[in-house]
Amino acid sequence: MVKLPRPGRVKTRLARDIGRVPATWWFRHQVARLLRRLRDPRWDIVLAVAPDAEGLRARAWPADLPRRAQGRGDLGARMARQLRAAPGPVCLVGADIPGITRAHVARAFRALRSNDMVFGPAPDGGYWLIGRSARPLPPGLFAGVRWSTEHALADTLRTLPDRRVALVDTLADVDEGSDLP
Repeated sequence: MVKLPRPGRVKTRLARDIGRVPATWWFRHQVARLLRRLRDPRWDIVLAVAPDAEGLRARAWPADLPRRAQGRGDLGARMARQLRAAPGPVCLVGADIPGITRAHVARAFRALRSNDMVFGPAPDGGYWLIGRSARPLPPGLFAGVRWSTEHALADTLRTLPDRRVALVDTLADVDEGSDLP
């Protein structure tokens, strides 16, 4: 899931610490590194882009990667839309995770062989990855999740009471200047 790298539109909390242009530059180059690192014949990469129309036509992303609009709504609505759009298994990853590797993603897909859902926790209480098996998503997924708080993962897990859930590697995202590697 990526946003078009425009000052004032991406990494706004990071921008408060380091400035809008440096935050945008960091995000653009972070996504480019991420896409190079995660290309692998074991899976397809599809970019879920925002804003929808502009993101679908933008030249900011590699032309060979398919794109899908994120659509409207909060983060949960946009993620649920992407998780439902693919037949499964499918994993969504955040674009602001400097430490993610193909091995991390492969572990998540392996976990989906015997689980309905998988999460890659973040130290701040959120998560850098969410995945689902071929089993359909529950209707109340993401209901009441307090996004961008230390409760995001716990809140999400509460929406999955009847699902087998696995947790994989804990990786940090970059939200503020102190998070930069």
